[in-house]
Amino acid sequence: MNVYAILTEQVRMRPEARAFLEWRGGTFRATSFRELDAASTRAAAMLRSMGLRPGDSVLVFVPMSIDLYVALLAIFRLGLVAVFIDPSAGRAHVERCCRELPIRALVASPKAHLLRCAVPALRRVPVAFATGPLRLPGSRRWSDWRGFGLAGGPEPCAADTPALLTFTSGSTGRPKAAVRTHGLLQAQQAVLSAELGASPGDLVLSGLPIFVLCNLGCGVASLIPGCDLSSPAMVDAAALVDRVRSSRAAGLQGSPALLGAMAADCRRRGLTLPDVQRVHTGGAPVFPKLLNRIRTMAPRARVTAVYGSTEAEPMACLDADTLGAGDLAAIASGRGLPAGRPVTAARIRLLPDRWGTPIGPFDPGEFEAACLPAGQAGEIVVSGPHVLPGYVRGEGDAETKFRVGPVKWHRTGDAGWLDADGRLWLLGRCSAALEDSGGRLYPFMVEAVADRHWAVRRSACCRVGGRCALVVEPAAVGAAAADWTQLKHDLAWAGVERILLVDRIPCDRRHNAKVDYPALRRLVERQAGA
Repeated sequence: MNVYAILTEQVRMRPEARAFLEWRGGTFRATSFRELDAASTRAAAMLRSMGLRPGDSVLVFVPMSIDLYVALLAIFRLGLVAVFIDPSAGRAHVERCCRELPIRALVASPKAHLLRCAVPALRRVPVAFATGPLRLPGSRRWSDWRGFGLAGGPEPCAADTPALLTFTSGSTGRPKAAVRTHGLLQAQQAVLSAELGASPGDLVLSGLPIFVLCNLGCGVASLIPGCDLSSPAMVDAAALVDRVRSSRAAGLQGSPALLGAMAADCRRRGLTLPDVQRVHTGGAPVFPKLLNRIRTMAPRARVTAVYGSTEAEPMACLDADTLGAGDLAAIASGRGLPAGRPVTAARIRLLPDRWGTPIGPFDPGEFEAACLPAGQAGEIVVSGPHVLPGYVRGEGDAETKFRVGPVKWHRTGDAGWLDADGRLWLLGRCSAALEDSGGRLYPFMVEAVADRHWAVRRSACCRVGGRCALVVEPAAVGAAAADWTQLKHDLAWAGVERILLVDRIPCDRRHNAKVDYPALRRLVERQAGA
């Protein structure tokens, strides 16, 4: 059951079709499925020659590139475990993560190798490879795989064999290690392929690495644009738009921040992306204003918002064309943010919000009795073949997992509700809710209303001096002087008494789109004390 089979199947069916189209050296260069298979097979032989064996962990610090996917596929092929840590979270985070499990090898870009100077745990990794043409001190050239042979097939793996491990941010304690097995990755690939609707031979720009694995399994080519996509809000949007246009890519997959930057560039330059037929965006809240801007940028595209998380990707999908006047009215009245219909493989239920308190186990009858009916808000829980069953060593399971009979369920930590048509609506993080004598107020109830205002780029609901306030990042120069009377009127039902303007609302480092509410509270407190 080695997940590498998603590549070998494509090699069997369409060996010379392109798997990647990469912008390199001022031109596009294609890599076929056959070439990708040969490269990852040789790279696996190189890793094996260094003494790596099934189950060993390999830390990967490589930006989106052919090198990244050759390394990842070679790791899968050998039955090793690919480990990803977000370096933008800081040196202390990297050190903590490396202490959580033994790392046997490192594959990193020259820039990432600088971390070895500052992180003792990285210096202790016994085998290190550097991408690029130079041989860095204490490492080998990753490109040396070209000198190895093609012997040996993929390592046999069970469904529960670990394949891919990522870490949570650790902002609320020790980072948790989320492990995807070979079986889970294949289940996830099946669910995503059913939702993405791409056809073999299509070319798709993907800023979401897990979607690239799905593209490989579907025979879809991935565009690697030669731009740094690690910080979507800071991307060179003009270069990205130009490369999508010149390659005639048929699809876009990216975070709201990435697609928002591209849409803003198209608006500034009066451009559209006429060849794009499908757009999928997720990883953070997707508001109707952004959906409209994406549709303007890609006027022929079907635009879909994907709701998911590290532990359950995807859970629900929203076709932007299905948003009707009734949905917009519900958003304007504080009903939250539509996430669309749950995907077929996901079982989604709502439980009373008891986030922070362990729940279960339940027998099936008890669970059904505890679930909330349509229209009532609560905590979103999910199960399915593509849902992460737990964390390494069970750390974090007590807070986020529970059993219903023999089946494990995941607690998302998100609040929401199901409407009469079975569609999911999001209200925001349970931990970010504001409570007072008037009841419980979730952030998206307010923020989705604020997003409709022309002068709001981003907003966040929080408490200031014991009262509900809306923190606003203005949309453009001059917006700071806007008349906010109408917005205050629209939010009177929520008890919003103040609108505070800030230069930038703090967001997550990965997608640059999720509000970091603890950091926001610290920012507001500093401003209030100034």
